[in-house]
Amino acid sequence: MTQQIDERQARKTYVRHRQTIVFSISGVVLAAILVVAILFNFHVFGLGRINTPATAPNYGNAAPCAIKGDDGKATYVANGTVGVRVMNGTEHSQFAAAVSKALEARGFVMQEATNYSSTNVERTTIYFGKNAINQAYTLAGNFTDAAMVMNAREDQLIDVVLGATFNDLKDEKSSPQEGKKITDFTGCVAADKMTNLPADTQHTAYPAQ
Repeated sequence: MTQQIDERQARKTYVRHRQTIVFSISGVVLAAILVVAILFNFHVFGLGRINTPATAPNYGNAAPCAIKGDDGKATYVANGTVGVRVMNGTEHSQFAAAVSKALEARGFVMQEATNYSSTNVERTTIYFGKNAINQAYTLAGNFTDAAMVMNAREDQLIDVVLGATFNDLKDEKSSPQEGKKITDFTGCVAADKMTNLPADTQHTAYPAQ
């Protein structure tokens, strides 16, 4: 009888010992998982951090450097010297007219707003020629999302094609001021080095909606 009791007691002791080992291992594993989760959650040592690509300068479009004057400086020009035409590249009726009026209120010389050839333009784009580079920089400074594209046009008219990314103009107080130094896009190219420019197709206008 005593032997049977000893055997049962031994089995109980063995089972408890096994349970203790299992619980200890499980505890260590859970603790390790918790530590790893905390490291990822707080991006310790960069763990779990998603590398989002930075927006390329001028949204990936080659941009000309601003033109410097005789004093060696490139400065924003007066709004009143910039001729602008706004085109609606979206399906929103009267979109171009509204933006055109807002720019006119800021002193830009506006032509009649029109529709673009497409209503599926994604990125608002400013088209200009080699003779209106500083003017284009001045205008672009009033937008928060516009890409600048220099094409082969020879005149100084600047076209703004509104796209789906457009939300509103930049606050006028933070827009370019005449005489202030122009901030070039990173990696800009000297205008005379930009060859094979895209054709000037933006002059094809359509009646405004």
